[in-house]
Amino acid sequence: MKRIIGSFLLLVVCTAAMAQQRVVAECTVTYSITLEDGAPDNEMTESLKSSVKTVYIKANNSRSDIMSPSFKQSLIYDKSAGTAVILREFGNNKFMTRLDNAKWTALNNAYEGMTINNLNETKTILGYECKKAELVLKDGSSFIIYYATNIVPSVKEFEYQFKDVPGFVLEYESKEGNSGKIRFTATKINTNPVQLSRFDIPTTGYRLLN
Repeated sequence: MKRIIGSFLLLVVCTAAMAQQRVVAECTVTYSITLEDGAPDNEMTESLKSSVKTVYIKANNSRSDIMSPSFKQSLIYDKSAGTAVILREFGNNKFMTRLDNAKWTALNNAYEGMTINNLNETKTILGYECKKAELVLKDGSSFIIYYATNIVPSVKEFEYQFKDVPGFVLEYESKEGNSGKIRFTATKINTNPVQLSRFDIPTTGYRLLN
């Protein structure tokens, strides 16, 4: 009888925890981009200082744009098919890379087998209490994230390293080549409807890369 009661109480607790977490199936999130100490002073880092990242989510579709004075990059991801398209613009030069499910998985192979270590620290971002966690890759490298526990995006795989994080990542570190660590911090969340045309794939004007 005690075992039955214990199992029932555990089920109630788990159900309550799940009920408190809301799936965000439509939103626009803006992230500021800052460079951590140790980043070299070069053209790439100067460009990143003036960059902004915007993420659009609508049901099973997502799009993330990084805009800077010298380049634009967009990643359009379809969760239902597990495919992605990367668009890059450098001045008048436009390039497109199509990734089927196998290529998308291979591109993100470094994040397979990653572990999530929750740390005893929180911070509030845009009114959401966020847990601090360390993501450790299989090669031993790691980076820090803060994620809101009471909301979760309907699409997480577009940021493949966050696909197993049990919440909405509102701040995280990244390392781009030799540019040092870069910090992305959410500065605005808008839950108004997102136009479906945001996820349209261009049919002309881009050079297709393998």
